[in-house]
Amino acid sequence: MIAIIDYGMGNLRSVQKGFEKMGYTAEITRAPHRIETAPGVVLPGVGAFGACMDGLHECGSCRYCLPCSRPRTPLLGICVGMQILFSESIEFGRVRGLDILKAGLFVSTRRKSTGGNSPHGWNQLHIKRRAPHLEGVPDGVLYTLSIRSFSA
Repeated sequence: MIAIIDYGMGNLRSVQKGFEKMGYTAEITRAPHRIETAPGVVLPGVGAFGACMDGLHECGSCRYCLPCSRPRTPLLGICVGMQILFSESIEFGRVRGLDILKAGLFVSTRRKSTGGNSPHGWNQLHIKRRAPHLEGVPDGVLYTLSIRSFSA
């Protein structure tokens, strides 16, 4: 059973249906014992980085996402659920993330139509060196994330 953490952010049922379509059993839950015993954990997310972190803290599921509490248990972050795995974001002011991925995340909320410069958007991934975590990812795939290191 894959545990999909329900912390008030995300299109949970769509994520669950996606896993079920691939033949997996997936359960939407915030029950500690279900998350602790699941062989895989999914952290979905829709919305702003700070709101997602607030929701994760409020429901008490934050500790289940940390590698030290779930050694060797796969953790998949989807959309903002992936973004909050980073150290911090400056989307709407500086907000601390889960600090699993040691880098900062910058997601622009300004659009070019408003006269602002947007440092991200639909970008293309050009793979220079193959790595195990990129297995199956084609060269030229599109993504919408901008990652950079910056001091706290």
